[in-house]
Amino acid sequence: MRIRKALAAVAAVAAMTTVVTSCAEEGSGGGGGGGEPLIAIVSKGFQHQFWQAVKQGAEEEAEARGARITFVGPATEADVEEQMNMLTNELAKSPDAIGFAALDSQAAEPLLQQARSQEIPVIAFDSGVDSDVPLTTVATDNRAAAALAAEHLAEAVGGEGKVALVVHDQTSLSGKDRRDGFMDWMAENAPGITVLEPQYGGGDQLESANITKSIIQANPDLAGIYAANEGSAIGVINGVRESGRDGIAIAGFDSGQAQIDAITSGEMVGAVTQDPVDMGRQLVDAALKAIDGEQLPERIDTAFYWYTSENIDDPEIQAALYE
Repeated sequence: MRIRKALAAVAAVAAMTTVVTSCAEEGSGGGGGGGEPLIAIVSKGFQHQFWQAVKQGAEEEAEARGARITFVGPATEADVEEQMNMLTNELAKSPDAIGFAALDSQAAEPLLQQARSQEIPVIAFDSGVDSDVPLTTVATDNRAAAALAAEHLAEAVGGEGKVALVVHDQTSLSGKDRRDGFMDWMAENAPGITVLEPQYGGGDQLESANITKSIIQANPDLAGIYAANEGSAIGVINGVRESGRDGIAIAGFDSGQAQIDAITSGEMVGAVTQDPVDMGRQLVDAALKAIDGEQLPERIDTAFYWYTSENIDDPEIQAALYE
């Protein structure tokens, strides 16, 4: 079954708050209060269903393992300063471990060094950071996933023409990898395709839609667009609709109801979905192992799949989709 219609209701609440706490009341004590290890998770945001699915997985694993989590994130994925404030606040609570998905791969280094000085293990997730503080990174292989999207978009446009990119950011490692993995594959394997300069919409649907309309206006012969995350993809879908242009192939990243609907209707050729619930589970598992002093691998890869109208009902795909 898809993950899960209940997330839509959760997201509506999450949009109005920046803190969601599982298994304990906020402020109920720092590390190990009541004998249960506390894992403070700082995500990139709440505005996308992806983060709600990560939270769901983290909550499920924490409950199963007798742990507690807090889960916070800024209102938008462009608000690096707010994320740093949230990380500062979580460190002040002295949790037993921290999970961190960086909006900026370098900005958090002083705070991560503070975590080290407090002997709080840090687990990076979704996006890595330019730091040796995190003990591991729980994430999709974003370069490989972006290359898969490039391969399918190249096929959809017949191996020739202009293709654009709308990317969520150029500061996080996930943003860089989803951009570079796509562009590198095109450069190496699609000589007939001209890839336009990447445009950055901050993962914001409205901004990404406006960018898309500008790209189409400047390139009336545009053959395809790649959107590098959920918000970018929804924006691209809307931008193409509003432009009135037919025949533009769209390849997306992540899931969510808007992309599922667009793929089912044929507006999108397909998208790469991660497995955010599994990411949340593995994040908590890694944090608990770190608390217990266990050695962790440098990276813990989570799955990704290319889904289309033809395979969207396959059990493997269904298990990784979220609405």
